Amino acid sequence: MQSSYGEAPLSTESNEHDAGGYDRRTFVAEYYDFVPPYANRADRQFYVDYARNAGGPVLELGCGTGRLLIPIARSGVSITGLDLSRAMLDRCREQLEQEPRAVQASASIHHGDMTQFSLGKKFALATVPFRAFQHLLAVEQQLACLRCIREHLVENGVVILDLFQVQGARIHDRRFMQSEIEFEGARLPDGRSFSRSTRIAGFHRAQQINDCELVYDVTHPDGHKERLIHDFPLRYFFRYEVEHLLARSGFQVAELFGDYDRSALTDESPEMIFVAAKV
Repeated sequence: MQSSYGEAPLSTESNEHDAGGYDRRTFVAEYYDFVPPYANRADRQFYVDYARNAGGPVLELGCGTGRLLIPIARSGVSITGLDLSRAMLDRCREQLEQEPRAVQASASIHHGDMTQFSLGKKFALATVPFRAFQHLLAVEQQLACLRCIREHLVENGVVILDLFQVQGARIHDRRFMQSEIEFEGARLPDGRSFSRSTRIAGFHRAQQINDCELVYDVTHPDGHKERLIHDFPLRYFFRYEVEHLLARSGFQVAELFGDYDRSALTDESPEMIFVAAKV
């Protein structure tokens, strides 16, 4: 990955087959559920509540290791998960196998591209949680995803898109190119411990894309250390841009939240959570 400021435009072609780099960096699936910001993320109850109230089956795009899919299945809701990463789905499958039969019966997972999938059933609710939509770099991919979701929703079905709200400095300020420790002291069951630092490796403001790096510094039980780097491009969005994408795809925004407590979107909100109905 290049790491210079103001570099040439990125190609979006690789994103179709390696969204987020999760299969190119297969260690991510192994570490994912032990990353404190993921394990302690406040969105779980938000999605469980919406799933319970949906009145029908739920589709989760970018289901990953099952961080949300499994709690929703535990609540008795029928949920289908789709992900492009085989490594993440393998981890999800392993965790589902540890669940009671009733939970396993409520969940199914599929390997596929969220921009072009056909599952042969309709859903009352579709969710694209925790930045998964932001791995779609090109407008054509974003529209294809939303239109595919629409085809899989029942009449008056709902989609939830969960994006971060842009902090202006993070799309140009070179100080964010310096590594910053995100957490330390996380542990895996086998005794390995790890910390993670983050940085923006490059800015592409004309494409609304940042090159991101997550650096895992791992200490093994025998004391030896290794460094693992998860690098990927991430698309950022602005509010009315997302509203236009939804409108072009046959949706109308019903609610817009700035956090998982369902508070209104403000300048200080960390999230942009769009709840949009099929029209």
